[in-house]
Amino acid sequence: MLIPEEDNINAKLEVILKRLLRSNRDITLAIVTSIEGLPMISIVPRGYNETRIAAMFATLLSISERTVVDMEIGVFKQIFIKGNDGYLLIFDAEEAVLAVSTTEKAKLGLVFLECERTAHEISRILKREK
Repeated sequence: MLIPEEDNINAKLEVILKRLLRSNRDITLAIVTSIEGLPMISIVPRGYNETRIAAMFATLLSISERTVVDMEIGVFKQIFIKGNDGYLLIFDAEEAVLAVSTTEKAKLGLVFLECERTAHEISRILKREK
C-alpha cells in the first residue's frame, strides 16, 4: 500500500518532532506550521488549540520578518520570547515555521542548536517533497 505524499511528509515531520522532544526534556511543545499559519504537525500538551497556536506563531513570524527588513538588519532567523515560566522560540524553516516552548530551566544554547538543526531538516524535507 502506497502512502499518499502528504501523509509521507507528515510522517517524516512527526519523526523529526519526536526526536527533538526526546533530545531535550525541557522542550515541552513543538509545532510545525505553514507560513500562512496552518498547522502541519504538532506535539502539544492536551488542552492546547494547535490551530490557534499556529496562527499566533505565523503572525509573530510575519511581523518579525517585516521588522527585520524595515530595520535593515539582515534576514530573519528566529524569535526568542521569555516568560516567567519558560521560553518560546520560533525558527524559520524556509517553507514552514518551527516553534517550541521550553521550561525556564532549559539550557538555551542546546535548545537553539537542536532547533536550528531541526528547522534545517524540516526545510530540506519540504523542498524535496515539492
